[in-house]
Amino acid sequence: MKRQPNVVRAELRLASRIWGPLCRNSADALAQLISAHCLSIKSGDMAYFDGRWYVTHTGLLRLARRKRCFGIRVEAVPSLCDLAANRFVLKATVFPCRSSVGFVGYGDADPSNVSPLVRGAEMRVAETRAVNRALRKTYGIGICSVEEIGSLSSPAEKFPPQSAPGNGNGAGPKVRDRLCQIIRQHQLDPELVKAYAVDFCGTKTLREATREQVENFVRELADWAEKDRNALLCQLNSYARPKQEVVA
Repeated sequence: MKRQPNVVRAELRLASRIWGPLCRNSADALAQLISAHCLSIKSGDMAYFDGRWYVTHTGLLRLARRKRCFGIRVEAVPSLCDLAANRFVLKATVFPCRSSVGFVGYGDADPSNVSPLVRGAEMRVAETRAVNRALRKTYGIGICSVEEIGSLSSPAEKFPPQSAPGNGNGAGPKVRDRLCQIIRQHQLDPELVKAYAVDFCGTKTLREATREQVENFVRELADWAEKDRNALLCQLNSYARPKQEVVA
C-alpha cells in the first residue's frame, strides 16, 4: 500500500519544519521512502543526520506489524561474544510468513561503538541492531537504521561524573540509569538529548552540570516524553545541525 500524494506532501512539510529546508536529493529520497513503505516522520519512523535519512527501530517494527510479520527469533553467537569486554554479537531471524525460511541479520555492540549514554546495555543494543538489519532485509529497506550506527559523539564526552559516596545518597548513577531508560523507551536520539541537556542546564558540557541540574532535566524529559512525544521530537530535532543546500 502506497501513501497518497497529499500525505507525502504533508510529511515533507513536517520534515522541513523539523530539520529546516531539505536539499532536492533528500526531499526526493524522503518522498520515495514514504510512498513505498508508508513510513511516517510524525510517528518517529525516520531520522535525518548529515544529509542522510535513517529508519528507526520504531519505524521498522511498525512496518513489520503492518505486513503481518509472523515472528522474530533472536539468539546470541557465543563464539563472537566476550562478556568480560562487554562485546556481544546477536543473530536475528525474521519470518514474514509461516512458510518462510527467514531473513537473517547480525548486530554487534561493545563500548567502542555505542553512545556513552547507553554504556552497560551493549547486549540490548546488539539485539536491536540485529533485529533492525533482519527487518531491513525482509522488507527491502535500503537505508541504514539509526540504532545501527555507532556513537556520533567523541568517546571522551561522558555524562556528568557520579557523586561521591554519601553525597546525594548515590543519586548520580540512578539519574543516568533513568535517562538511559527514557531514551530507550521512547526511541530518542542520544546525541540530540545530550545537546538539549547542555542547553537546559546552561553549561558548555554535561561535565559542568550539577547533579541537581541533571535531575531536573531528566524529570523534564520524562514528563515531556510521556505527555507529548511528538512535540519532544520536534524540540530535540531543533538541535540537529542545519543544512545549507535547499530545494530550488
